[in-house]
Amino acid sequence: MRIVLDSNILFAALIKDSMVRKIILQYDGKFLFPSFIFDELEKHKTELLTKSGLQREEFDHLLKKILGKVEVVPPGILGLYKERAFEIMKDIDLDDVLFIACALHYKGCAIWSDDKDMKKQTEIKVLTTREIVNILQSN
Repeated sequence: MRIVLDSNILFAALIKDSMVRKIILQYDGKFLFPSFIFDELEKHKTELLTKSGLQREEFDHLLKKILGKVEVVPPGILGLYKERAFEIMKDIDLDDVLFIACALHYKGCAIWSDDKDMKKQTEIKVLTTREIVNILQSN
């Protein structure tokens, strides 16, 4: 199963040495995320660095390791699904449109998110961290 990482999951992995970080770093496959996430990372980098308690070099090393586990979905692909994703999310949370667009591109793709709003839509399967842990433990 292909899995799109929501920004809240990526940020959680950067901030705290947690189950989220362990899952991402130990996962055999590659996660997906939309290319705009780099803008989000840049926008929040100082805050993420402060919250993580890591030195800049440690933080950059961790970010590089995490990005090594990710396949970036380019804007051209996202654009093909953006209108449908907008229709799905228009009454829920427009900030999540590109994550939905990313998942729409891959058949059977899920989104890993702890954002309760994301689960309000029914087109794309959304898995919480707890559900991801349960799936991995059952395999």
